[in-house]
Amino acid sequence: MPGVDRIRAAGVVLLRRTGPVPEVLIVHRPHYNDWSLPKGKLDPGEQEIHTAIRECDEETGFQAVLGPRLPSLHYLVDGVPKVVHFWSAHSSSDEGFTPGPEVDAIRWIPVDESRHLLSHAAEAELVARAAGLPQTSPLILLRHTAAAKRSDYRGKDDSERPLSGKGRSQAKALVPLLDAFGITDVHASNAVRCHDSVRKIAKHLGTGVQHEPTMSEEGFQDRPERTARRMRKVILDPAPLVMCSHRPVLPTLLEVAAEVLGTAEMTSEDPDRDGVDREARWDPKLPPGGFIVLHRSFEAGVEPRLVAIERHVVASD
Repeated sequence: MPGVDRIRAAGVVLLRRTGPVPEVLIVHRPHYNDWSLPKGKLDPGEQEIHTAIRECDEETGFQAVLGPRLPSLHYLVDGVPKVVHFWSAHSSSDEGFTPGPEVDAIRWIPVDESRHLLSHAAEAELVARAAGLPQTSPLILLRHTAAAKRSDYRGKDDSERPLSGKGRSQAKALVPLLDAFGITDVHASNAVRCHDSVRKIAKHLGTGVQHEPTMSEEGFQDRPERTARRMRKVILDPAPLVMCSHRPVLPTLLEVAAEVLGTAEMTSEDPDRDGVDREARWDPKLPPGGFIVLHRSFEAGVEPRLVAIERHVVASD
């Protein structure tokens, strides 16, 4: 593959747990005459999250909702390194399967059978890992998108400072990224720049933005203990949700999350699962529009706990 130094791809381990045993969806590729997991290469300008959702839709007709990220697979294609990023997932809807030249059949099979049917042992291992995880609910901590510079803002109240043009573009780009994790509730500091960062995703979901004064810079500076107390309640809310706040507040939010949920992950020992090591995944330093996903487990009779953590940066023009 001349001119290509690395091939990037993404896919899902799509599980359903409606019967006596968990099942995984696999696809048949006529060109290779094999069974595989839904996956494919990134389109130009696409992020891995987009690709995982799109490929599952195009190959199977199922709309995937992403859960914890799984280890990436690395191998060579005609001498070129290829990396495939995977997420565990479940489906929110079935749009119907249409056979095509890349995938001509799909099958739901018991998880235990995947090691016999999947052509690649590494994919079967991913299925086993995903099936061994508890069901999760995401809590997404989002730093607001790019705002107008303080030095350029002429207003008296900094909480009214708006997004910049870049920030508005980032807010639009965040919609499919946040939606991919199946969030239903939208929370934000009452600052305009936080509200407007998530207004579009709230509209997409058909819900409102719940304002959180304690998550604002001013609320945090005045009463940091109230911010921490509120965060504890948010963490214990099992709803899939996003919380949009500010750079100075994020360290405290993550400290509380670590205190309540713990920091031990259940997904893998892979230190480079999402491009950063385990410690760096907890780094509160996010760029505007960057976010951290805390995948929480709420099993009956067990304290809420962390299953996985991942971080993402919204692509900007």
